[in-house]
Amino acid sequence: MGVDNKQKMKETKEIRALPVTLEIREAGEEEGTRTIKGAIKYNTESQVMRDWWGDKFVEEIAAGAFDESLRTRGVVGLWSHDTSKVLGSTKSGTLRLESTEKELRFELDLPNTTVGNDAWEMIKRGDVDGVSFGMRVTKDKWSQIERNGEKIYKRSILDAELYEISPVAFPAYPANEVSVRSLDEYREQQKRASNEYKKRKLLMELELM
Repeated sequence: MGVDNKQKMKETKEIRALPVTLEIREAGEEEGTRTIKGAIKYNTESQVMRDWWGDKFVEEIAAGAFDESLRTRGVVGLWSHDTSKVLGSTKSGTLRLESTEKELRFELDLPNTTVGNDAWEMIKRGDVDGVSFGMRVTKDKWSQIERNGEKIYKRSILDAELYEISPVAFPAYPANEVSVRSLDEYREQQKRASNEYKKRKLLMELELM
């Protein structure tokens, strides 16, 4: 991948939503702490998505993909991606993250604010039962796999900057029109390899004539 494409990928924010089982914990009245917790699984394929060109692909996050980011930057908890509705942060200790071999675990203490109270009630009722996360992918790897008799692309996210975790009402990967710059580069590589193969095959056929 060229330097320009790497830089563009690093500057591109991507939002992904996952069906995550949210757990809730409420401390005693004296402490007044209300905590939601869950985990983002590593090495687990997403639902099938489509990019702008209509090609199908799946994604998975490699174990440790966020480790460097967790050491060097803060992460915020937001209500449905709204930056004006902050629920917590790693800086204040109200959002806690732990990366294991299998998953990225999180615990988020909800504030005693209108947003925090609304979030708590909706999560308790089950209206909100998923988590979305925002990231900048800095390193990925593409391949092709077979699903139900057809070939689709697979993206492995090897390294990414995590900047946001948000409880959301619709915890599913987006199904259509996902823009992934590095897939364009992978397609071009495949096209060049195919053209080179055809060229060599033609030369061999000419030599045998």
